[in-house]
Amino acid sequence: MSIESVRNYLKQYDASERILEFSVSSATVDLAAQALHTQPGRIAKTLSFLLKDGSCILIVMAGDKRLDNSKYKAYFHTKAKMLAADEVLEKTGHPIGGVCPFAVPETVKIFLDR
Repeated sequence: MSIESVRNYLKQYDASERILEFSVSSATVDLAAQALHTQPGRIAKTLSFLLKDGSCILIVMAGDKRLDNSKYKAYFHTKAKMLAADEVLEKTGHPIGGVCPFAVPETVKIFLDR
């Protein structure tokens, strides 16, 4: 299960007890913001993309921001293509709505939007 893999991953940093779980869904930016009583811009979202070579990358960005397709193409030399729904769990180790930059396969590269 994804939450258990993340919990185990964070143990090495003594941070596994900092995970917040809610009685309501937090699977989207808006739902997470509501659960935390904050604004969507304070939520970090993780987007998963497929590169030309078939590899997966994750981009972590503010919840109220959109991907700049021209900057993506300039950096990765390909058009942005999000993972298909049936690829997300297989390539990231996390289900849709639960993708995070922790406890992912070593082949997945992670980028942080500034």
